[in-house]
Amino acid sequence: GHNVVLISNHQTEADPIIISLLLEKTNPHIAENMIFVAGDRVITDPLCKPFSMGRNLLCVYSKKHMYDIPELAEMKRKANTRSLKEMALLLRGGSKIVWIAASGGRDRPDPFTEEWYPALFDSSSVDNMRRLIEHSGTPGHVYPLALLCYDIMPPPRQVEKEIGEKRIITFHGAGLSIAPQISFPEIAAACEESEAKDVYSQALYNSVSEQYNVLKSAIHGKQGLEASTAGVSLSQPWN
Repeated sequence: GHNVVLISNHQTEADPIIISLLLEKTNPHIAENMIFVAGDRVITDPLCKPFSMGRNLLCVYSKKHMYDIPELAEMKRKANTRSLKEMALLLRGGSKIVWIAASGGRDRPDPFTEEWYPALFDSSSVDNMRRLIEHSGTPGHVYPLALLCYDIMPPPRQVEKEIGEKRIITFHGAGLSIAPQISFPEIAAACEESEAKDVYSQALYNSVSEQYNVLKSAIHGKQGLEASTAGVSLSQPWN
């Protein structure tokens, strides 16, 4: 009956399908019922639309693309308001599990080292989800989730405005990790009220980054299950 929000990094438009595939053996009910907060590209880009089919999506226009076409900015704001109202309504009913990319976009590699890492989280996006949970009238929990799958369909190196970006699709390992929930009241009690929002968002980001590094060792470092640590225990449920 409780609500769960998964604060995650984001690597490709196929993330919802990849998450579902990784969960279908052990947790098919979660995979089928998860609600994904998605950008408009997943329903407007012809290559990405098939990955959205069969998923539960709420479309939110990213801040990064809000003013790409200035005359559409007001329409995008109104659409985001409708999505937030729908989210509030869903959470009020309880028993919802919601995935949201807290950076507002896909991860990109470091331009100098070429290393991939989770993009920094937008603390206001994290805080909006936390407030929606708090005001739903149903107990809610926030968990940090790390996903590594960029090689399957990597985004372009820079953020692009236009639909129709060049894409390369390939076969590659993927991994998913979820850490214990992080409590906002516990963090807020340990810092100034004005800092709590940013400290909370950073704590979630730090957890995602830690898990991501373990997944990177397992997949790209070819350590497999031996990459497991005291905090992140890996498995391959399909075996």
